[in-house]
Amino acid sequence: MTGHRRLRTFDATNRYGLVILLIVLTYAVSAAASKRPFTSVVILVQLVTVWLAFSVSESRRAQRVAGGAIVAVAGVALVGLVVGGSPPPEAGADGLDATFFAISALLYLVAPVVILRHLIRRPVIDVQTLAGAVASYLLLGMMFAFAYRALGTVQTAPLFFGSDGSGTMSDDLFFSFVTLTTTGYGNLVPAANPGQSLAVVEAILGQLFLVTAVGKIVSDYGRRGRRPSEEPGSGQG
Repeated sequence: MTGHRRLRTFDATNRYGLVILLIVLTYAVSAAASKRPFTSVVILVQLVTVWLAFSVSESRRAQRVAGGAIVAVAGVALVGLVVGGSPPPEAGADGLDATFFAISALLYLVAPVVILRHLIRRPVIDVQTLAGAVASYLLLGMMFAFAYRALGTVQTAPLFFGSDGSGTMSDDLFFSFVTLTTTGYGNLVPAANPGQSLAVVEAILGQLFLVTAVGKIVSDYGRRGRRPSEEPGSGQG
């Protein structure tokens, strides 16, 4: 029985690591993709990443909801593949893209919540917990990137990044993670609301997540297995 539990923990840890790897990989591919057919394929791969995140979280209800949403997004992506190219706005391309990215953003919003709920219920702090927290943090960055892309697709006056235009998926990914980590290069700035307010929310969530969730997990993980006599301030004599 103990060996079986260890095997399940090892498997779950590997899957959280796979989620992180897929996020990093699809970030790179998404940043390189420009035309809609390629973007649709890339985001379908990203949705597989979300499904894996739901699967690791061991939440059957969340898996059913995610499955239905992924089917819906897959349908939108299929339409994008059939349409192809960059049709003019009057052909409905903007509405299609906005719907696509909005649904994707919603999935990436729910995924870290489900993962964190799973981690909070776990009785131990281990490698799986740490990997899950990192995956949740990266998923938040992806979620905001999708939200910015959805806004940039429909926002016309002013364009999302003002004089820099509506931006590309690469721009939105870069801006999202720069904002999440509060790096603040300043080369890309939302020209108006709701983009500005959304960026503020992301910056606040990014800092709170690092300070509370990741910081607590790393701190507790560092003390795991330490004997009482090794704790700071527990000197003998």
